[in-house]
Amino acid sequence: MKKPSIAELTAIFPFLRDSPELTEELLKRAIPQAFPEGTNLYWEGDSCAQIVFLLAGEIRVFKAHPGGREITLYEITPGETCILNASCILARSSYPANARSTSPVAALLLSAADFTNLLDSHKEMRAFVFNLLGQRLTAVMTLLEEVVFNRMDERLSDYLIEKSADNLLESTHQAIANDLGTSREVVSRLLKDMERGGKVAISRHAIRLLTL
Repeated sequence: MKKPSIAELTAIFPFLRDSPELTEELLKRAIPQAFPEGTNLYWEGDSCAQIVFLLAGEIRVFKAHPGGREITLYEITPGETCILNASCILARSSYPANARSTSPVAALLLSAADFTNLLDSHKEMRAFVFNLLGQRLTAVMTLLEEVVFNRMDERLSDYLIEKSADNLLESTHQAIANDLGTSREVVSRLLKDMERGGKVAISRHAIRLLTL
């Protein structure tokens, strides 16, 4: 995989437009890398020798229970980096979750040392990281509130509405369960209840919203 051009990189990461010097340094220091869908970029407990700047694709960051249940913390999309990745570099700690590509991914990999140097020397990089930190903290607080205070059927309804396009969500019951931090059996049971109530229509790997 070749490095993106300056124009391509600044189109994906708009914050770089205000700093040609930072853009050039990032392109000079970073290594382009492609990953197929389903690649485990980090396991919980891994050391953080590099940080990912995502050019294309999507990465899911999640916590996993030894019993097999998972819950999605957030997803990384093009134009973003992983704030947990950044925080473990700055704190010199291990990665506190898991990160896996949910589609083919193209990224720039920047070493921990280079990332720290660019943070120290460029206010644009600091602003980018702190802004993303604020967004992720708000998202995780919202997730915590939903898990603690909301009923699972309400969370599932909200999830279906948020994730569907033209009232159709193409996904498996297990994938939905992973995102919501529950079991596949619970999701399947709740979806069956919704189907009996005329709220959704269920087919293989797809859910059509009817009256939600």
